[in-house]
Amino acid sequence: MTETFDQWQFVIAAYALGGATTLGLAAYSWLAMRRAEARRDKAREG
Repeated sequence: MTETFDQWQFVIAAYALGGATTLGLAAYSWLAMRRAEARRDKAREG
């Protein structure tokens, strides 16, 4: 009897990690953009 190595768990985990990292980076960038816009608006006001 031979056990086979099932790589699909690792493939799915790699895609999940990559997707979560991409979404996290996009959210961080969006929040940084919002903060920069708020600073710009505040500087324009006075």
